[in-house]
Amino acid sequence: MNENTVHIVEATLADAQIIYQMQLVSFKGLLDRYQDFELSPAAEPIEKFIARMNQANSTYFLIYFGSVLVGAIRIQQNNKEEICRISPVFILPEYRNKGISQKVFEIIESKYKPRNGWQLDTILEEAGSCYLYGKLGYKKTGKIDFIKDGMHIVRYQKNA
Repeated sequence: MNENTVHIVEATLADAQIIYQMQLVSFKGLLDRYQDFELSPAAEPIEKFIARMNQANSTYFLIYFGSVLVGAIRIQQNNKEEICRISPVFILPEYRNKGISQKVFEIIESKYKPRNGWQLDTILEEAGSCYLYGKLGYKKTGKIDFIKDGMHIVRYQKNA
């Protein structure tokens, strides 16, 4: 396999510890910046993470760059509303800005075909994330949640 090939592998509960550790590392910069110990995945106890992994209609995928494990993505399928939600998605800091996230979205969006599209959210003040989601065809819904001064959560949707 090419060292720059991006691929995903469905995770199992046996992968929980490694995904959790990558999540802590991947979101540490945001936790340090915003000091949000309520919502930040970097401040989440492992029990809450494992509970999310065990939720019905929730699937985690390991993200590989060549043979190196570099991140993870979770897809929540809402079969009643026929929509999929991405939360979270993360790439280890040293592998960012290599086009990995864009390729992961292509793979996921070809794997799942929710009739009513996709949802995700991010921190409004994180221009890079907002730019990426816009580039991938996600549109702001207009719903923005105030978390604290200097931190807002913005919602995105992408039609099928």
